[in-house]
Amino acid sequence: MKAIKTSGIGDESFEQETRLKQSEYSVNIPTRFCCEGKWRKGWINVTNPFRGTMVLGAPGSGKSFAVVNTYIKQLIAHGNALYVYDYKFPDLTRIVFNHYRLHPEGYSVKPQVYIVNFDDLRTSHRCNPVHPALMTDISEAYESACAVLFNLNRAWAQQQDDFCVKSVATLLAATIWYLKLYQRKRCTFPHAVELLNKKLDDVLTILTSCAELEEYLSPFMSAWGGEAHGQLQQQVEAAKMLLSSMISPPLYWVMSGNDFTLDINNPQAPKVLCVGGSPSMQARYAAALGLYSVRVARLINKPRQHKCAVVVDELPSLYFHQLDHLLATCAGMKIAICLSLQDFSQLEESYGRMGATAIMAVINNVFSGQVAGSTAEMLSTRLGIIPASKIAALPQGTFVGSTFENFKQTPFHAAIAVDADKIKADEARYAELPIIYAADDLSEMVDENFVQIQVEASQIVEDELRRIGVKQAGNGRQKN
Repeated sequence: MKAIKTSGIGDESFEQETRLKQSEYSVNIPTRFCCEGKWRKGWINVTNPFRGTMVLGAPGSGKSFAVVNTYIKQLIAHGNALYVYDYKFPDLTRIVFNHYRLHPEGYSVKPQVYIVNFDDLRTSHRCNPVHPALMTDISEAYESACAVLFNLNRAWAQQQDDFCVKSVATLLAATIWYLKLYQRKRCTFPHAVELLNKKLDDVLTILTSCAELEEYLSPFMSAWGGEAHGQLQQQVEAAKMLLSSMISPPLYWVMSGNDFTLDINNPQAPKVLCVGGSPSMQARYAAALGLYSVRVARLINKPRQHKCAVVVDELPSLYFHQLDHLLATCAGMKIAICLSLQDFSQLEESYGRMGATAIMAVINNVFSGQVAGSTAEMLSTRLGIIPASKIAALPQGTFVGSTFENFKQTPFHAAIAVDADKIKADEARYAELPIIYAADDLSEMVDENFVQIQVEASQIVEDELRRIGVKQAGNGRQKN
C-alpha cells in the first residue's frame, strides 16, 4: 500500500485500530498512523455503514480519491444495489461502470447498470421518475413536487411550512396525481410541466372536476378565491416561471422514457444506477436530479429488499428532499449511505441550519480531510480529541473522524493508504461508457419527442374541458 502523503501527523496521532474487521457489509480502509514516534499500519473499519457516512474535505484533500472511490468499489464488491449521484459526471460513473464490469463476482443476482445524464444523450438511459405504477399514494406526488420546487428555489426549502409554498407544491402534486389517475400513458414529469404551464383557470377547472382531487385542493381553492389570492398568485406564477427553465428537449427525452424503473433494490431485478451532469449545467438539471433522488429514496426504503447503497457526491449541489428521514430509517432497511461535501457551511446554505443539523445528527461515521473555520470547530467538538487548528492543517490524504461500532465511536487520525499501482492497473483496463442510443437521427428523435409532449398536453386540456362541458366563448366561458 502507498499512502498519499504521511507528513504532518506527528505527535497529534494516537493508538488506533490495527485489526481488520470484515463482514458482508463493511467498508475497510487501510491506514498508516504515527503513535509514540513510530509509524504503524491500521484500519478504519466501517462495520455499520447503515448508520450513515459523511466525508468532508476541501478541494485537494483527497476525499474522493482516498475515501469515496474506495467506498464505491467495496460497495460493489459486496454486491449492493447502488445509486450514485455524480456531480462531476462522468468521474464516478466511469468508476462504477468499470469496477462492476471488472469485478462482478459479489452479486448472486446480477444487476443491470443504468446511467442517466442530460449532457450526452447517447450514453443516457431514459427513465420516468413519476412512473404511475410506482406511485401508490398522493404523498409521493407531493414529495416529488417538493423535490423539484426546492431545487429550483432553495429558499422555499427553508419555508416548507409556509402556506403559499405548501400550496404551490400541492398544485404541482395534484397535477402529477391527475396524470397518474386519468392519463397514465402521459404520466411523466414533462407532461406535468407542460400542463401546469397552460392557462391556470383551465388547469384548475380540470383538476377540481376530479372527485379524488377536489378535497385535496380545497385549501388551495379557498385561498385562491379569498383574501390570499394575490400572494398565492404571485407564488404560483413564480413556480411556473421556475418550471419553465426545465422545458428542454434533452430533459424531456430522458424523463419521458421507460428503459428502467427506480426500484433499484428490487430483489428480482437489482440495479446499479448513476445519475449526474456537468457542474456547468447544474442549475438547469438540479431539479430533475433531485426528483430522481427523492423517488429512489422512497422506493428503496422498504423491508426485505436487496441490500442497497446510496452515494451522493458534493451533497450541497443538490437538494435531497427528506434526506434526514432516509438517514434515520436506513439502518433498519440495510441501506448504506455515503455523502460527501467540502464544508458544513455549504450544507447550511442549501438545507438551512436546522436541516443541516438534522442531517449531521443522524450521521454516525465521519471522515474529514482538511477543513477550516466553523467546520473544523464543529468536528473538533464532536471528536473531542483533535484541535480545530490541526484539522485545518491536515495534509492531502490524511483524515480524522470516527466510526460507529457496538454503540460506541472509534476515533481515527491517519493517512489513508492507497494502492496506487492497483488503481493504475485497473484504470488501464477501463472501457468507455456504453452508447445506449446510437441512432444517427437521435437529435431529430429528441426534438420530435419534445414537440409530441407539448401537443399531448394541449390535447389533454382541450379534451378535458370538452369532457366537463366547458367551452370557450369569446372572452369568457359558458357551461352547456
